[in-house]
Amino acid sequence: MTTLLVIAKEPLPGRVKTRLTPPFSPREAAGLAEAALADTLDAVARTPARRRVLVLDGAPGPWLPAGFEVVRQCAGGLDERLAAAFAGCTGPALLIGMDTPQVTPELLTVDFADCDAYFGPAVDGGFWALGLAEPDPGLLRGVPMSTALTGAAQRARLAGLRVRDLPCLRDVDTAYDADLVAKEAPAGRFAAELSRLGGAGGR
Repeated sequence: MTTLLVIAKEPLPGRVKTRLTPPFSPREAAGLAEAALADTLDAVARTPARRRVLVLDGAPGPWLPAGFEVVRQCAGGLDERLAAAFAGCTGPALLIGMDTPQVTPELLTVDFADCDAYFGPAVDGGFWALGLAEPDPGLLRGVPMSTALTGAAQRARLAGLRVRDLPCLRDVDTAYDADLVAKEAPAGRFAAELSRLGGAGGR
């Protein structure tokens, strides 16, 4: 079975979802980040897996469900931190972030029987998921992160592998993203928190 990895930051005001401020305050943005993380971890908890690992920058809180191992993120750029997350795995692994609360167990249930990798592109040009049948940190190190070309650069690193592409999802980066993602998953904690704050449209 697959190891499921979630790379995340502790949802503290001023440290997460800074592009949501404005229109939201740092505290409100942190509340949205916590809701997104909780939705993500809930989906992972409901997905069959060999291990469930939270690769965390910060300390775990009440939003962490049972059944997860918690590993501290290493120092360095995002490419190094993603590489280190895979380096801690033996056997197939799928890594996602905390920015896609609309993710479902169906999306995360992957089978490497006839492929070497899974790649989930994001609307903003990045990627929301990367799965490797044989985790190789070298496939991530040196990939330029947080740019409009990140996804293309990471996908190019998989050349020569049998790759299955997952659906393209929208990350929650801006208030505009938040509204659209909440509509995709209206029953989730993220949508409820956004609604409690009055949404982004009226701000």
